[in-house]
Amino acid sequence: MSYIQFSKYSPAADIVVASVCLVMIVLVVFSYISRTTSFRLFLSMVALVLIAALTDIAFYQCASAEKHHLLANWLRCAHHAALLMIFVHYIAYIGEATHYSKQRLFRLLADLLFAAALLADVVVTAQGLTFYFDDTGIRFVRRGIFIYAYLGYLILSMVLLLRVRKLLFHRIMLGFYGTIAVSVIVLVIQGISSQSSFTVSTLMLPVIAMMYVLHSNPYDALLGANDDNAMQDYVKFCHDRHEDFVFVSLYMREFGEEGKEMPREMQANIRQNAYQVVKNAKLFKVERGHVILIFRKKHNPDYEQRIQRILDEFHERYEQYKYDYKIVIGTSTEEISSRNEYVDYIRSIHRTMPECSDHRVDEEDLETFNRSEYILKELADIYRRNDLDDPRVLVYCQPVLDVKTEKYDTAEALMRLDLPETGIVDPDQFIHLAEEQGYIHVLTQIILHKTCEAIRRFTDGGYEIKRISVNVSVPELKDEHFCSDILDIIGRSGIRGDKIAIELTESQNEDDFLLMERKLGELKQQGIKFYLDDFGTGYSSMERIMALPFDIIKFDRSMLVASETEDRSRKMVENLANMFSNMNYSVLYEGVEQEADEVMCRHMSAAYLQGFRYSKPAPIVDLKDYLSRQAV
Repeated sequence: MSYIQFSKYSPAADIVVASVCLVMIVLVVFSYISRTTSFRLFLSMVALVLIAALTDIAFYQCASAEKHHLLANWLRCAHHAALLMIFVHYIAYIGEATHYSKQRLFRLLADLLFAAALLADVVVTAQGLTFYFDDTGIRFVRRGIFIYAYLGYLILSMVLLLRVRKLLFHRIMLGFYGTIAVSVIVLVIQGISSQSSFTVSTLMLPVIAMMYVLHSNPYDALLGANDDNAMQDYVKFCHDRHEDFVFVSLYMREFGEEGKEMPREMQANIRQNAYQVVKNAKLFKVERGHVILIFRKKHNPDYEQRIQRILDEFHERYEQYKYDYKIVIGTSTEEISSRNEYVDYIRSIHRTMPECSDHRVDEEDLETFNRSEYILKELADIYRRNDLDDPRVLVYCQPVLDVKTEKYDTAEALMRLDLPETGIVDPDQFIHLAEEQGYIHVLTQIILHKTCEAIRRFTDGGYEIKRISVNVSVPELKDEHFCSDILDIIGRSGIRGDKIAIELTESQNEDDFLLMERKLGELKQQGIKFYLDDFGTGYSSMERIMALPFDIIKFDRSMLVASETEDRSRKMVENLANMFSNMNYSVLYEGVEQEADEVMCRHMSAAYLQGFRYSKPAPIVDLKDYLSRQAV
């Protein structure tokens, strides 16, 4: 049994450890950290380290007094128990954090080692063998079996860390390995010096590593907000305790772009408005330009008045800043809380909100969101299956009148979904979801495949069909296989490339433009035609239009409406159409609904006409009712 010279102990290290523990507890109280099982184990370790440091100081103080040897013996036993229990929690923590399949085995080994070491320490303590005096009167403290248990736990911890090394990010693992290595070095140096001043410190180091690497969730310094992960945890915290809460969401589109931040004064105003008006407020920055305030009703029974104060303050400040915004206000619901989907819920409401408006959540919002979530689940399954004949994706068509021939020999393919729980779903309910989640290219491939097959059947049946256009989303062009996917589908169908046209809207982004220029040029070589869709509704650059291989310019219905209401607008639209026509572009007017629309378009260089005047979108099989048959 080894000994430590009593006079070599200094309480300075234990005092520092106890201070660090208290600081960590204060930080936990005044910050927000996910209240997971791992975090609770972490808190227990902090408390045990604090107990170990305090009992170590108390032991040496009592042992130095002649009258308190019995108390000193048991303080030493309590000190060892706290140290060993830290190891037990450490083993449990690693297993819980990594979800290691054999964590129960390691926990059992840790518990057995703790029980054996504690029993041996109790026996030694009961016999009064904690410390002794040598012949010169110098007091020594016996290490007892604790040192062997300490080494045993070190070995068990290292084995467990080696077992779970593939379950954690390697940098995190290296952080833990490095921390343990430092602890061992300190322990060895301490042993050589025959003292125990730094024993508790060696166990404090891994705990600090845990907090820094795995539990740090700092506030945004200016805004005073946590991130979306913290919000999800807080929602779960409230839901588990059956506590209702109120949320106030502020979204400012301008600050959602990369590199753009809210002005410092605005962030300070939001922070002050939240924390000064509401009791126990929690503020979360879930994404750029999107902040959500959550507070529990039980702390704010007059929450309606508090919400109104927040809105009044914001609208007063709005007169100063003039940034577009969307504010959503609601209370917690069991359905959304159980799924922890408030961020997605609020985003779905944003889609239908006008800029610079406030919205109170209602039952219709929940129904719309649930419908969107169901559609999204079906889209994910369609994407996963990647079946070009998926029956849930339908092709509708709207015939297009050729003004020169007065025939319907072209059409636009339009996408619909036919889902078990909703029936037919229009594009405005799912296209944005597919684009956001990256599912859109698979849907385009399915539509293209079914369109090509329909064209082949029409031509085999003797129908005259010049081409059908298919809408393509600009983000699809970023797929490295975009061109090969399009050409493979057309090639397998056996039709010519000029039977297919692709409709695109112009992008303001320079990178998107360069991508369009390259991809469209590659497909153009195979005979595919290109339409510029929705001309007149957004950003349009004549330089870029001419740089891209467009064949047809589609004038949006808004151009027609403007032409009908104002003579100056009509002249502008007419001049634009004449200009495109003179440059060998074909002009297609969409949204033609009445005879007056048609007459006006025919006088404004119309090459093609499309709209409800001729037909509503219908299943592609019905297109044959508009096509001419070739003479036999």
